[in-house]
Amino acid sequence: MSSRPEIDTTVPHSARIWNFLLGGTDNYPVDRQAGEGIFAVFPGMVAMARQSRRMLQRVVRHLAGEAGVRQFLDIGTGLPTMDNTHEIAQRLAPASRIVYVDNDPLVLTHARKLLTSTPEGATDYVEADVREPEAILAEAARTLDYDEPVALMLMGILGLVGDYDQARSIVDQLMAALPSGSYLAVYDGTDSDPAYAAAIRTYNSASGAVPYIPRTQEQIAGYFDGLELLEPGVVPVTRWRPDPGQEDVPEVSCSGGLARKP
Repeated sequence: MSSRPEIDTTVPHSARIWNFLLGGTDNYPVDRQAGEGIFAVFPGMVAMARQSRRMLQRVVRHLAGEAGVRQFLDIGTGLPTMDNTHEIAQRLAPASRIVYVDNDPLVLTHARKLLTSTPEGATDYVEADVREPEAILAEAARTLDYDEPVALMLMGILGLVGDYDQARSIVDQLMAALPSGSYLAVYDGTDSDPAYAAAIRTYNSASGAVPYIPRTQEQIAGYFDGLELLEPGVVPVTRWRPDPGQEDVPEVSCSGGLARKP
């Protein structure tokens, strides 16, 4: 973390656009313009961003609580918001160790926020692209012990890998390095809502950012091949173990699941 890459404020970045949609302030006019463009075509994008984030929080609560996981590799973490992975995990299990991975220099400038930890645990940040699984695993090994279970979290990031087979290969390479008892958590946008699909096409063609590719729910389920998929399976994020009082929240065009490596 000694070198500090320059932040390109002329090109929108998915982490900063997501931050804008979640109501954050760590973004630039170009990111807000891209986010507003999506919202103009698809007003449901804000609800999708928030409901996706809530699924992440429920997944971490389950993993750190009932599943007893104490290590997390969160790739494509984005900018800090409320209740980040390390905050939820360490609140339930103070000895939890978390490694965040992102490739946005602005996230790097906020690493100090991410690098807070309980005295018993650890939190670290790796600057890398999801397409670099070997580099990610090597850097994360400074903090994580691959002899013990790790929760691999790929939340809303695999859609940035344009080729589905490559995305599958990345997941397979990462999970192959983790021991039995590890977990894979994934969600991504789906093509089930024509309005959302149209908004993403507009974003991809006009924003100049890395294109995002919504996938079918069956393709998202494919990431979990060979793993033990937990109930309720791969479902819209609002249907993944909703909190009491949230059972009737309308579905969004984003699906995910959680699975255990046998």
